[in-house]
This record gives sequence, structure tokens and C-alpha cells, in this order.
Amino acid sequence: MLLSIKVELIPNNKQVTQFRKACGVARHAYNWANALIKDVLVEREADKTVKLPSAIDLHKKLVAEVKTVNPWYYETNKNVPQQALKELRTAWDRCFKKVAKQPRFKKKGCRDSFYLESGSKAKPKIKNDGKRVKLPSIGWVRLAEPMPVTATHNCVISRTADKWFIAIKYEVKKPTVKADRPTVGVDVGIKELAVCSNGKVFKNPKAYRRMSKSMKRLQRSVSKKQKGSKNRKKAVSKLAKLHARVANIRKDAIHKLTTYLAKNHSIIKIEDLHVKAFLKNHKLAGAIADCGLYEFKRQLEYKTEKFSSKLVIVDRMFPSSQICSNCGKHRHKMPLKERVYVCPCGHTEDRDLNASKNIERWFEGIYIPARSSQAVSSTEIACGVDKPDSSHTVATLKQEVNAKTTYVQLSLDLGSFG
Repeated sequence: MLLSIKVELIPNNKQVTQFRKACGVARHAYNWANALIKDVLVEREADKTVKLPSAIDLHKKLVAEVKTVNPWYYETNKNVPQQALKELRTAWDRCFKKVAKQPRFKKKGCRDSFYLESGSKAKPKIKNDGKRVKLPSIGWVRLAEPMPVTATHNCVISRTADKWFIAIKYEVKKPTVKADRPTVGVDVGIKELAVCSNGKVFKNPKAYRRMSKSMKRLQRSVSKKQKGSKNRKKAVSKLAKLHARVANIRKDAIHKLTTYLAKNHSIIKIEDLHVKAFLKNHKLAGAIADCGLYEFKRQLEYKTEKFSSKLVIVDRMFPSSQICSNCGKHRHKMPLKERVYVCPCGHTEDRDLNASKNIERWFEGIYIPARSSQAVSSTEIACGVDKPDSSHTVATLKQEVNAKTTYVQLSLDLGSFG
């Protein structure tokens, strides 16, 4: 199977200049073609016979009209503007299919990247020796960490917070895994990143929340600097590095969690969460976005294939938090403020752990009992104690609830999740 890997580069000053030139060429070609297509769409409103240019048509027009006027196009590899035009045409196709919005013009310094290729798929010529990689039109560039020694047909060079990265695809064999792996249900959330049906809990790093004060301070520093000054560039660089660190912490936690799930379980069941709808709740939108729920699902999809596991998406309308994992009856609604599930059958359990056990038992066509009128929640008085009178300011004592959970430390060594 094909896997992609992204590794940091250590270019010298000359190579950084070449990278920036290539990013500039890709951006210029993209914006030129985007403006051209918008003009053609305006013409089509009056005359439907006007043809929308394809990626090949755009490249021919670019060679004839743009390259002759701008000789600096020839200072970079020919694949750089070609791929930019292909990406723009793909973006417009997605727009016409109403999958995405119209592509916007690219801004200098934002998401800089370019594409390179050499040789063919049968005879790839982008080689590396583990410590360096040989890029077409640029030469050997040092790697910040070891890379699988392989030859590849193409790669993408990108910049994040003044650091340059290379992304390639390479063929790998599926690793050997245990034959008798169990099934697990996973309940993802805000308080904890994930709670498994076997009792293991993975803490949410909440990187954005922890570093929000530093971000506000740095953002204030950027706003106070004069536009175009070197001090503003330095302040923007500091802010970008902090944003990159937040993203890396979030990705690191999700990678370790998804690798543990896919490697040690034969079937992983997760809920089909409507993340877009969750983000409309402005009180919780920041916390939900900080969890990376979409990235969690995306990683599980390819890692289950890598480790020969199966990913099962549980029905979105399945009331996993409202069903008792002990007696199986549908008891009552569970607002987010109620963190402990209390059932009239006497079963008491952590809300997320109860939900993960129900997710593990789910199957297509499962019978969901109607909600019972008899409701006992963690906010009601336990042990039959009456509610206090209005004259009392403090209620009588409730029975304490013990929800036993096992916390898993996210270590750097993934092999520890054996």
C-alpha cells in the first residue's frame, strides 16, 4: 500500500531562495489562471458558446503570453506552474459540482508550496540516501530526520512557520499483527480526547486552550507593528511558530491514539459525529475544533487499512449516552452537564465509558428501546432522599459515585501499546 510521509528539510540560503522563487512562480501562475477563468465565466453569461479552458489550454496560454513577458519563470522547474494550473482547474471543477466554494487568489507568504517531479512512475528519479534528498533543478538538500531510502516520482515542498518540508509517497508492506485482537468502541469528546470501552481513557491535550494567552499577546504585538516593517515580520514569525506548535501537539496526540486503536484491535467502532453542526454552538466551538475530530476519523480510515483492521461508523442517531450499558434500557436524556450515568437498575458509571460500551455493542439494525418515563439522572437525589424544602439552602447529602477509569499515558514510543 502507498503511504505518505512529511519530513523537515534543512536547506542552505541558496536553496531557500530557490524554494521561495518556486513558490512565487506557482502562486503567480495560479492567480493568473484564476483571473482568466473568472473573466471567461463573465463572458459565458452573454455567450454560452465560449469554452471554459482546461488545464492544458491554460498551460499553452501561459507559455505563449506569460512566460515570454516574465523570464523569471525559467529560473524554476517547468512542473511548478504546470501543477499549479492543474490544482486550480481541479478547484473550479469542485466548485461547479457544488462541493466547494470558488477558489480564492493566493497571498504571498500564506501556505507556500510547490510541486516537483522527475523521471516516470516506472523509473522514478527523486532519490534520497536517508540523510539527503536530491530535488530536480535544486540538488541535494539535507533532511532533519531519517527518511525511508526509496526513489519516488514526485514530491511537494511546503513551508510552515519558516520551516520547509518535503512530502513524498512510498510503497510499504502491511505489518504483521496479532490474530486474536478484540473489538473496541470509542467515544470521543471534549473533556477527554477518547474513552474506550475497555476502560482506557486518553486525555485531551487542549493545546490551543493552554496557549491562548500567549497567542493573544503575540497577536497584539503583531497589530502594533507597522505594516511592511522588519519588526512586524519577526512578530508574525513568532506567532506562526506558536500556531505550528499547537497544531503539532494536536496531531501528535491523535496519531498516537489512532495507532494504538488500529494496531491492537480488529474492529474499531466510532460515532458518525456531525462536526459542522457542533461548530455552530459558539460556546463549545473552540473546544470542539481543538479536539481535531475530523482528523481523528481521517487517520483511522487509512491506519485500519494499514493494520488490517476494520472501521465501523455507528449511526449518528444512536443514543449511546442515553442507554444503560448494564440493563440495556433507554432511560432518559443526558445533558452535557451530567457526567455520570445513573440507572434505576442500580448501575452507575462514567457517562463517556457507558457510551463507549454501547457503541461497542452496536450493529446494523440494532433494536433501540423507547425512552422510559422512569428517569434517574446524576443531578437527582439518590437513595430515595426527598428534595429539600424551600427553607433549606443546602440539600441533603447524595450518595457519592465512583467511576473507575484507567488513564493511558501518551508516550513517545508507540510500541508500548502492545
